Amino acid sequence: MKFKVETLPNYRIAFVRRVGPYGPANIEVMEKLKIWAKEKNLLESATLFAIPQDNPEITPPDNCRYDACIVISKDYQLGDSICESELSGGKYLVYEVKHTAEDIHKAYTDIFPSLISNGYQVDNKPILEKYSGDVINAPFCEICVPVKP
Repeated sequence: MKFKVETLPNYRIAFVRRVGPYGPANIEVMEKLKIWAKEKNLLESATLFAIPQDNPEITPPDNCRYDACIVISKDYQLGDSICESELSGGKYLVYEVKHTAEDIHKAYTDIFPSLISNGYQVDNKPILEKYSGDVINAPFCEICVPVKP
Protein backbone atom coordinates (compact mmCIF):
# COMPACT_ATOMS: atom_id res chain seq x y z
CA MET A 1 0.00 0.00 0.00
CA LYS A 2 1.48 3.37 -1.06
CA PHE A 3 1.95 6.18 1.46
CA LYS A 4 3.89 9.37 1.96
CA VAL A 5 5.46 10.62 5.18
CA GLU A 6 4.31 14.07 6.32
CA THR A 7 4.84 16.21 9.37
CA LEU A 8 1.47 17.75 10.21
CA PRO A 9 1.32 21.00 12.19
CA ASN A 10 -0.81 21.54 15.28
CA TYR A 11 -4.31 22.53 14.21
CA ARG A 12 -6.97 24.49 16.07
CA ILE A 13 -10.28 22.81 15.32
CA ALA A 14 -14.00 23.23 15.83
CA PHE A 15 -15.77 19.90 16.15
CA VAL A 16 -19.01 17.98 16.64
CA ARG A 17 -18.85 14.66 18.53
CA ARG A 18 -21.03 11.58 18.31
CA VAL A 19 -20.85 8.69 20.78
CA GLY A 20 -22.07 5.31 19.59
CA PRO A 21 -21.25 2.55 17.11
CA TYR A 22 -19.25 3.66 14.09
CA GLY A 23 -21.20 3.51 10.86
CA PRO A 24 -23.70 5.48 8.76
CA ALA A 25 -24.65 7.79 11.66
CA ASN A 26 -21.16 9.31 11.43
CA ILE A 27 -22.19 10.84 8.10
CA GLU A 28 -24.93 12.81 9.89
CA VAL A 29 -22.35 14.30 12.27
CA MET A 30 -20.13 15.40 9.39
CA GLU A 31 -23.15 16.91 7.62
CA LYS A 32 -24.05 18.82 10.78
CA LEU A 33 -20.50 20.22 10.91
CA LYS A 34 -20.60 21.15 7.21
CA ILE A 35 -23.90 23.01 7.67
CA TRP A 36 -22.44 24.95 10.61
CA ALA A 37 -19.24 25.70 8.65
CA LYS A 38 -21.16 26.82 5.56
CA GLU A 39 -23.29 29.21 7.66
CA LYS A 40 -20.04 30.70 9.02
CA ASN A 41 -18.46 30.90 5.53
CA LEU A 42 -15.72 28.48 6.60
CA LEU A 43 -16.41 25.56 4.28
CA GLU A 44 -14.91 26.80 1.01
CA SER A 45 -11.33 25.50 0.72
CA ALA A 46 -11.54 24.12 4.26
CA THR A 47 -9.65 21.22 5.78
CA LEU A 48 -11.92 18.74 7.53
CA PHE A 49 -10.99 15.78 9.69
CA ALA A 50 -13.03 12.76 10.70
CA ILE A 51 -11.55 11.27 13.84
CA PRO A 52 -12.60 7.87 15.12
CA GLN A 53 -11.30 8.34 18.68
CA ASP A 54 -11.57 4.73 19.82
CA ASN A 55 -10.60 1.29 18.55
CA PRO A 56 -13.91 -0.59 18.13
CA GLU A 57 -12.10 -3.89 18.70
CA ILE A 58 -11.40 -2.93 22.33
CA THR A 59 -13.98 -0.20 23.08
CA PRO A 60 -17.65 -1.20 23.43
CA PRO A 61 -19.55 0.15 20.38
CA ASP A 62 -21.85 2.31 22.53
CA ASN A 63 -18.76 4.12 23.90
CA CYS A 64 -16.97 4.80 20.59
CA ARG A 65 -16.39 8.51 19.96
CA TYR A 66 -16.39 10.04 16.49
CA ASP A 67 -15.44 13.68 15.90
CA ALA A 68 -16.18 15.67 12.75
CA CYS A 69 -13.74 18.61 12.72
CA ILE A 70 -12.83 21.69 10.72
CA VAL A 71 -9.56 23.57 10.95
CA ILE A 72 -10.07 27.16 12.13
CA SER A 73 -7.64 30.05 12.45
CA LYS A 74 -6.11 30.94 15.80
CA ASP A 75 -8.08 34.19 15.94
CA TYR A 76 -11.49 32.82 14.84
CA GLN A 77 -14.09 33.52 17.54
CA LEU A 78 -16.27 30.49 18.27
CA GLY A 79 -19.73 30.69 19.80
CA ASP A 80 -21.25 28.28 22.28
CA SER A 81 -22.86 26.14 19.57
CA ILE A 82 -19.73 24.10 18.79
CA CYS A 83 -16.77 22.57 20.62
CA GLU A 84 -13.13 23.59 20.23
CA SER A 85 -9.89 21.65 20.59
CA GLU A 86 -6.40 21.28 19.17
CA LEU A 87 -4.98 18.42 17.13
CA SER A 88 -1.35 17.81 17.93
CA GLY A 89 0.84 17.56 14.90
CA GLY A 90 3.76 15.29 14.28
CA LYS A 91 4.93 12.60 11.90
CA TYR A 92 2.18 10.78 9.97
CA LEU A 93 2.03 8.19 7.23
CA VAL A 94 -0.54 9.48 4.74
CA TYR A 95 -2.51 7.07 2.56
CA GLU A 96 -4.73 8.44 -0.22
CA VAL A 97 -7.96 6.45 -0.34
CA LYS A 98 -11.03 6.60 -2.54
CA HIS A 99 -13.84 8.08 -0.43
CA THR A 100 -16.24 5.15 -0.31
CA ALA A 101 -17.18 3.08 2.74
CA GLU A 102 -15.75 -0.04 1.09
CA ASP A 103 -12.40 1.53 0.16
CA ILE A 104 -11.94 3.17 3.57
CA HIS A 105 -12.75 -0.11 5.35
CA LYS A 106 -10.29 -1.99 3.10
CA ALA A 107 -7.63 0.68 3.73
CA TYR A 108 -7.92 0.24 7.50
CA THR A 109 -7.44 -3.51 7.00
CA ASP A 110 -4.37 -3.00 4.77
CA ILE A 111 -2.70 -0.06 6.55
CA PHE A 112 -1.40 -1.84 9.64
CA PRO A 113 0.41 -4.68 7.85
CA SER A 114 1.89 -2.06 5.46
CA LEU A 115 2.99 0.13 8.35
CA ILE A 116 4.67 -2.74 10.22
CA SER A 117 6.34 -4.17 7.12
CA ASN A 118 7.86 -0.73 6.49
CA GLY A 119 9.29 -0.56 10.02
CA TYR A 120 6.93 2.01 11.56
CA GLN A 121 5.21 1.98 14.95
CA VAL A 122 1.87 3.69 15.57
CA ASP A 123 2.07 6.65 17.94
CA ASN A 124 -0.49 7.06 20.71
CA LYS A 125 -2.66 9.62 18.88
CA PRO A 126 -5.87 9.18 16.91
CA ILE A 127 -5.83 8.23 13.25
CA LEU A 128 -7.18 11.10 11.15
CA GLU A 129 -9.25 11.00 7.99
CA LYS A 130 -8.37 14.25 6.22
CA TYR A 131 -10.53 15.96 3.61
CA SER A 132 -9.21 19.11 1.95
CA GLY A 133 -9.78 21.26 -1.11
CA ASP A 134 -13.24 20.74 -2.55
CA VAL A 135 -14.49 18.75 0.44
CA ILE A 136 -18.05 18.65 -0.79
CA ASN A 137 -17.29 16.71 -3.99
CA ALA A 138 -13.85 15.23 -3.33
CA PRO A 139 -13.61 11.58 -4.43
CA PHE A 140 -10.59 10.92 -2.16
CA CYS A 141 -9.55 11.39 1.44
CA GLU A 142 -6.26 10.89 3.22
CA ILE A 143 -5.93 8.50 6.14
CA CYS A 144 -3.20 9.92 8.36
CA VAL A 145 -1.64 7.43 10.76
CA PRO A 146 0.52 8.89 13.55
CA VAL A 147 3.91 7.21 13.84
CA LYS A 148 6.68 7.42 16.39
CA PRO A 149 9.85 9.15 15.26
